[in-house]
Amino acid sequence: MAACGLDFGTSNTTLGIGIGGAPSLVPLEGAHRTLPSAIFFAPGREAQIGRAAIDAYVEGTPGRLMRALKSVLGSSLVEESTPVGRERIRFRDVIARYLTAVKARAEAEAGISLDAVVHGRPVHFVDDDPAADRKAEDTLRQIAESIGFRHVRFQYEPIAAALDYERTVRAEEIALIADIGGGTSDFSIVRLSPERHRRDDRVEDILANDGVRIGGTDFDRTLSLGAVMPLLGLGSPMKRGDLAVPNAYFHDLATWSSINRLYNPKTLREIDEVVRDAARPELVTRLRRVVEAERGHSLAMAVEGAKIATSDQGQGSVDLGWVEPALSANVDRPRLASHTDDLARRMAERIGRCLDQAGLSAERIDALFLTGGSTGLPHVRAALIATVPDARVVDGDTFGSVGLGLTLEAARLA
Repeated sequence: MAACGLDFGTSNTTLGIGIGGAPSLVPLEGAHRTLPSAIFFAPGREAQIGRAAIDAYVEGTPGRLMRALKSVLGSSLVEESTPVGRERIRFRDVIARYLTAVKARAEAEAGISLDAVVHGRPVHFVDDDPAADRKAEDTLRQIAESIGFRHVRFQYEPIAAALDYERTVRAEEIALIADIGGGTSDFSIVRLSPERHRRDDRVEDILANDGVRIGGTDFDRTLSLGAVMPLLGLGSPMKRGDLAVPNAYFHDLATWSSINRLYNPKTLREIDEVVRDAARPELVTRLRRVVEAERGHSLAMAVEGAKIATSDQGQGSVDLGWVEPALSANVDRPRLASHTDDLARRMAERIGRCLDQAGLSAERIDALFLTGGSTGLPHVRAALIATVPDARVVDGDTFGSVGLGLTLEAARLA
């Protein structure tokens, strides 16, 4: 039986197999081990995935881009259909097409047929809704089986990251694993050691497990709503002074999984009515240009890019010159933090819940292991570290730790 570890993430996907007894992530796009979780449908052409999908969209190829595919799991959207050219496709079938392509690429690269998978999953697909959470896992299991995996197991993503980190541990310790992904933030407190690493049953070593549905795409959305959408009319008044421009359009435009909802004649007619009745119609006209040109994903990618640049260099900019000459939104670290501090605070609160669940004080944590793209945001990193200030901070493979840990787990199936 050939088994793999599959980290299907909101932003990126990795797939790993054991090579010579060691876990290795398979290149899924050229030399890249990570594959953006994106798919592009162009009329009369086979769907493209990953960077090729994003490039086709950015280059202006007619068609439909979908990103953050994982975010529909646990929501009613997963069973709904969405227009793709002249047909309608269920969101679960979109995910299946994407994962089918991922599996095929991995099999071609490795030269084997994969029939077993350890799928990563967040601690909570949906916060405070066990029924919806079970449904999300069941849906992902059904999709995995439908694309050819005969054996499907799940492992919590922070536990997988812990298994990867444990390979470097030289003595027993208690570690807090923080996996801040594109769609969720997951935390585990785990007892680790070289001896324990060899055990098959690790249940007693998992001291706490918790998570919250907040991730990198939420930072994108919140930053967009705070810094960009006001330039397109969000919060501006209607001619009737007691009313503001309807905000639903802006929330859809700022949310990766909802952008495509706006692309229909009915929405354009509604926005035309808002332009007519707005006190500042020139702002809402900018919104109309974005929707009419179906450039919502371009806007979202520009916001994401500004967030990353601000994290790395201290400042960034969202260029909106294609909407209106010289239009832009500038972002620096204080502004990014002011818009997203509440998200960082809510993440840190979950760590407190984890400590309570484990019955441990913060001083008992030996190491804080950080993985996931949003751990690079300075104010997020600071909020996480502040919860366990005496712990040694360890930076994992930002986009690979979970996939490597899942691959270690998959080796037990082979």
